[in-house]
Amino acid sequence: MSLATPKSADWIAGLMAGCESLVPPGLIDPMERGRRARFVGTVVAAPFFGVAGFAFASYGRMDAAVVAASLCALCGLCWLAALLVAVNVRRVLIEGGMLVLASVFAALVLAASGGLASPLSATVLALAFEAWWIGRSRNAVIAGMVAVFAVFVAQLPLAGIMAPAAAITVSPWQWLVPLAYGLTAWARLRTLFLTVRTVSPADEEPLLEERIDAVVVKVAANGDVADVSDQATRLFHLAPELLLGTGLFDRIHVADRVAYLCALSDVREGAARARADIRLRIPGLDGRSADYHSYTVEMFRAGEGRDIAALIRDNGEMAALKAELAGAAEQASSNEIAKNRFLAAVSHELRTPLNAILGFSDMLTHEMFGPFADPRQKEYVGLIHESGTHLLSVVNSILDVSKIESGAYPIHPEPFAFADAVETCRSMMAHQASVKAVSLRVALAPGVGEVCADRRAIQQILINLVSNAVKFTPEGGSVVIGAKQTGERLRFWVSDTGIGISRDDLKRLGQPFTQVQNDYTRQFEGTGLGLSLVKGLVVLHEGAMAIESAPGDGTTVTVTVPIVGPHAAAPADEVGAAGEYLSNGAGNGTQRKTA
Repeated sequence: MSLATPKSADWIAGLMAGCESLVPPGLIDPMERGRRARFVGTVVAAPFFGVAGFAFASYGRMDAAVVAASLCALCGLCWLAALLVAVNVRRVLIEGGMLVLASVFAALVLAASGGLASPLSATVLALAFEAWWIGRSRNAVIAGMVAVFAVFVAQLPLAGIMAPAAAITVSPWQWLVPLAYGLTAWARLRTLFLTVRTVSPADEEPLLEERIDAVVVKVAANGDVADVSDQATRLFHLAPELLLGTGLFDRIHVADRVAYLCALSDVREGAARARADIRLRIPGLDGRSADYHSYTVEMFRAGEGRDIAALIRDNGEMAALKAELAGAAEQASSNEIAKNRFLAAVSHELRTPLNAILGFSDMLTHEMFGPFADPRQKEYVGLIHESGTHLLSVVNSILDVSKIESGAYPIHPEPFAFADAVETCRSMMAHQASVKAVSLRVALAPGVGEVCADRRAIQQILINLVSNAVKFTPEGGSVVIGAKQTGERLRFWVSDTGIGISRDDLKRLGQPFTQVQNDYTRQFEGTGLGLSLVKGLVVLHEGAMAIESAPGDGTTVTVTVPIVGPHAAAPADEVGAAGEYLSNGAGNGTQRKTA
């Protein structure tokens, strides 16, 4: 018995699958599809039992040609009903018509085979059983019982019409028909109970395809879709049958088909997995409009064959975020371009009148058109010239930073003696250092010679670093400009004994218009463009910059550039990535920033 049940389940499941193929693909409701498949199976198998019953009833009393014609008509009507299901004729009409036809046929056969005394009378109960088997509802059972009752009631008048009672012989062979039908009914019931117990939620978990939030697609070697999971109904609002063959590919956006085919080709050629972002045309919630929605397809091999399995997941939220991010980046880029243009325009417009202010104030300072009547007039003119010079340097710094950020700052590398650039910087900053009583020294290693770089940019780097060092070093302190050659790179630095920088403030250095602000440093003027300009010029030379500092222990800014010039050497290995902070291991809290 344990072996018979699985076998019966297998062949009945095969018959049901064949019957379901006659159900229209557009019918999505699984309950309705199952009911129509059961109806097709019943009307296809019913003629075989009808033929057996009719043969016992008409044996020896009807012409063979009449019997054959009657049986052909019976088979034709039953199989016509199956075809009507395939063309989606109203179910109520087909089921009602076939129940009436079956009742009339059963009444005639039973009357011709001996009436209620015939063993075929047990087969009449098949009307009620088949009605329940197809409909699985109370109304279906009631309709079947009414049909059985009508057949039995019709035996009284039909017995006299069909043949005299003495002329009808009841044969024991008639028991073969109800017994054969009973075996098929028993097999179907056993399969039904086995299926119910197997799919019971208490006994077995749902299938993996039902648990994941994705559509599982099986793609054949030629690229056609061979199978689609039922999740397509929920995610795509489409019946799975509509995606078979080339249905899925036809719904992919034209711009995404190349990515889909490339992923398919990669997996087919041996790749472990491949991924593609696609847009599918799916119907809207109203069922009429259609629009494209974003999905992610992940493909991989399905077993050892050439078939490919694909998981299609909803990617709408991620696509919206990417679009929003792209819009924000575009807006930021547009704002950055507008800012640079604004700074360049304003700086240019400021520099023109500043040249006049500086020129005329310089002429007045030297009393070219006569002496001043009051000594305070000369002092005020000197303040005007000094303020104008400072403002011009700020404007020039803004222009340089704007050019560097927009990639329009030109550099012209040429060989020159690095010691000459250091001496120029020392002579320019000597007065500022002497005013604050700060010692400014130069310590160059013997091996430092020529370097191929933009001389103006290198001098600007040195001037900015020394200016910052002198500015933040108290009276009596010292500033040292040092340099040495390390392999194919020149390493130079500016160290001071100033106030130092804390770890939190160190992270913000190098950003435009950013200055270290605390109770001590707020007394110093400045725009915060010096280090930003230095960092940009170092990057243009394919170099690196590092800052080592601690509060109260001074600051050392180290710059490393290739000796042979930019576009000819890689950055130094000893310098980390931009924004990285490292402890120097001294145990005094000194921090290092590399950029």
